[in-house]
Amino acid sequence: MPVGDGGPATGTLARSPGPGTPGSTAHPGAGGRRPLRAPWRTLLAAAGGLAMFLSFPGHDLTALAVLGPAALAVAVRGVRVRTGLWLGLVMGLAFFVPLLSWTGIYVGAFPWLALAVSQALFLALLGGATALTWRLPAWPVWVAALWVADEAIRGRFPFGGFPWGRLGFSQSEGPLLALAAYGGVPLVSFAVALVGTLLAAAALALGRSRRAAGGPAGERGGAGRPALRLVAAVLAVPLIGALAWLPLPGASLTAGGPTATVAVIQGDVPRAGLDFNAQRRAVLDNHVRQTLRLADDVAAGERPQPDVVLWPENSSDIDPYTNADAATQIQRAADAVDAPILVGAVVDGPGEYISNTAIVWTPEDGAGDTYVKRHPVPFAEYVPARDFFRFFSEKVDLVRRDFAAGDEEGLLEVGGIRLGDLICFEVVYDDLVRDVVDAGAGMLVVQTNNATFGYTDESAQQLAMSRLRAVEYGRTVAVAATSGISAIVAPDGSVVRSSELFEPAIFVPAPGSPRYRSPSPSASSAGAR
Repeated sequence: MPVGDGGPATGTLARSPGPGTPGSTAHPGAGGRRPLRAPWRTLLAAAGGLAMFLSFPGHDLTALAVLGPAALAVAVRGVRVRTGLWLGLVMGLAFFVPLLSWTGIYVGAFPWLALAVSQALFLALLGGATALTWRLPAWPVWVAALWVADEAIRGRFPFGGFPWGRLGFSQSEGPLLALAAYGGVPLVSFAVALVGTLLAAAALALGRSRRAAGGPAGERGGAGRPALRLVAAVLAVPLIGALAWLPLPGASLTAGGPTATVAVIQGDVPRAGLDFNAQRRAVLDNHVRQTLRLADDVAAGERPQPDVVLWPENSSDIDPYTNADAATQIQRAADAVDAPILVGAVVDGPGEYISNTAIVWTPEDGAGDTYVKRHPVPFAEYVPARDFFRFFSEKVDLVRRDFAAGDEEGLLEVGGIRLGDLICFEVVYDDLVRDVVDAGAGMLVVQTNNATFGYTDESAQQLAMSRLRAVEYGRTVAVAATSGISAIVAPDGSVVRSSELFEPAIFVPAPGSPRYRSPSPSASSAGAR
């Protein structure tokens, strides 16, 4: 029977791990006993999932994120793969069910729980894979790599994936955030998982040293040295993250580039919920009204003249190409503020589809360049296999017309600025963000509509992702939301300005405050600091 460090037991009672010890195993013993099914393993896995949930925005106990990987590593140690699958599933449910509760706020429990279960299945695979690795040399490193691999798969399959809830996105505060500049969100996730697995290894080593010494800590002698080395390794990871904040000469992505003044408009919506756009003209009018207010403030010298004005996703759910009145109101706002406006609009076409579109609207020429959202959200903006999924829930028909997917990255020239536009959930996808940066974006814009999630943690979770992206690519990130949270995020991940939920807001950098700086022509877009 394997115990402690994985060596074979001598068969004596003294060396056999008892129930509830980290070295216990689910494999049958030599005497043909039935596998030990300790309930502490299930409870530990569930506690680890809840700890991860509490580390995310809404609760903001960032340091608790490491307890998820730690709990899973201890829980699956010495068990069969099928038991690892079960323990991973338990952790996944304890994590994703509360984390994704905002998805069911207006559509009911079934879509929410279906999504949570589908995501938990990926953690079940992780639990099974982790059960296979604990005998390997340097197993904490292998398990941390498995967490990153699991997140990569979850972010791609099925239907293009749903990488919400990655460990790295819990670290919008703290020393590990800086690692995003060197390896993006995957490196931050790896660091979180590594701290957790090293913590688990230290706890297991400490337990072995106590048993080996047969006495209290003061009598262990050198038996506790492996545990001390592992504790030192646990502390070393966040220390490296803290040191990563130190600037490297000549490596800043934003040094020497031109600056620009960008205004963010949050117009608010008539009411929260799925029918926020039942008064579609009211949503458009709200954003026009706030822009006219900005124009008055500029004329009075109370705010600086913006080079570009950002409106959020769905700020005009009326197609301005086919509705002359909507076009007139947008033009009125652009003329008044004397700056181009990036409008988020729902546009008819192609064919039977509609398109989630960003339109550059200038005072001189009206509607100009556009970006069509490349990654529409399945079951929210389009329904794959509609007839099949209607069998499970008629809620699929709330999506009356499917959105088409764009085929070009969201790089837009607006007011002399090269903006990398990401619409709503696109900020969570590594490849979409990387594409706009590689194309030459000097600033990232996240146009979003969070009205359908009410007063939940969804907006705060999405803002945390924008903070990681700011550090990852050394860019200012402007988040423009219809109903909140709109924000301006500096390249170091700090939030310069932010709004409240369901309140109108206008952000413009005051004279002397940090402006948005584009990278110099020689700067790399690889994300390294």
